[in-house]
Amino acid sequence: MKLNIGIVGLPNVGKSTIFNALTETAKAGVANYPFCTIDPNVGIVDVPDERLEKLAQIENSKKIIPATIEFVDIAGLVKGASKGEGLGNQFLSNIRNVSAIAHVVRCFEDEDVVHVEGSVNPVRDAEIIETELILADLQTVEKRLEKVLKPAKSGDKKAKFEVQVLEKAKDVLQQLQPLRTNLSQFEEEEIDYMKKTIFPLTIKPVMYVANIDEEYLPEGEGNPYVQQLKEKAEKEGAPVVVLCGKVEQEIVELPKEERKEILEAYGLSEPGLSRMIKTGYRLLDLITYFTAGEKEARAWTIKKGTKAPQAAGEIHSDFERGFIAAEVINYEDLIKVGSLQKAKESGILRIEGKDYVVQDGDVIHFRFNV
Repeated sequence: MKLNIGIVGLPNVGKSTIFNALTETAKAGVANYPFCTIDPNVGIVDVPDERLEKLAQIENSKKIIPATIEFVDIAGLVKGASKGEGLGNQFLSNIRNVSAIAHVVRCFEDEDVVHVEGSVNPVRDAEIIETELILADLQTVEKRLEKVLKPAKSGDKKAKFEVQVLEKAKDVLQQLQPLRTNLSQFEEEEIDYMKKTIFPLTIKPVMYVANIDEEYLPEGEGNPYVQQLKEKAEKEGAPVVVLCGKVEQEIVELPKEERKEILEAYGLSEPGLSRMIKTGYRLLDLITYFTAGEKEARAWTIKKGTKAPQAAGEIHSDFERGFIAAEVINYEDLIKVGSLQKAKESGILRIEGKDYVVQDGDVIHFRFNV
């Protein structure tokens, strides 16, 4: 399934540096002035998963194909973006197309890097972006209301339902609250309607990315800006990933065999970018299952709660259409027994039917007939 995360924030907070490190490219321009990025940069990134590597080893797979995630580097937003300031309408439309938002917030001091607001204040900066997204959603809701009010008054049931949902959304947005923190006010069908009809920006899940000085690695302890941002995020139920964009860029410029050494020097067990990817998975309620054999070991991304036939459909629509059964063993059990062949011989490879809900880490062989 396609998964994409938009990287947003004010100008000069480190979005493009982080994007370049994520994608191991220099695709996104980096400069000390606003709107260095105009058109969104898009990069496909492999999802790090140690399980896939081990699975390929025990099955002697000739090829390893990881799951991927798409990152979109969206130009810096400014106050008034919802009214078109700073090419805001163009940038906001780019956000509308992503699955989730990584909101990069500057938590470092640097006299050589201009701050568009004149000072570092993570809560204020985050609220500037959030307010622009809220105002953009409010415009969308009000325009839609204008279209459906007349048919609703004429008795159109669908239009009446739309008016009901839109009025509720309008009430939330007029209080300068994002929809995502107020979803308990809506029924499931109302949420589904909003996602499929008006595509709100503020309904998308958000993670905050605190971009810090390297002196505060690994977790930003002692950095007052990080603490302020975490307090805001906690109230919203949003995760915070702490990293140093400059260091992340340095890491990816090194040969892969040398990266572990620099990570250890900064007290890091893994790159901050890996944590961003994993956080994205949790935000979007995603899990990974695997297929493995001599030809290849491969990771597949699905929504938590997906049943076996639909999981098979991620491989090919024929697999779902002609689904018969799934031979399943979880990764942990497979590692204990040593190989899929040994799992079959010992009888611990399970046969599951159409109602089986795939679990994270399942290794599956699908039986199908078309």
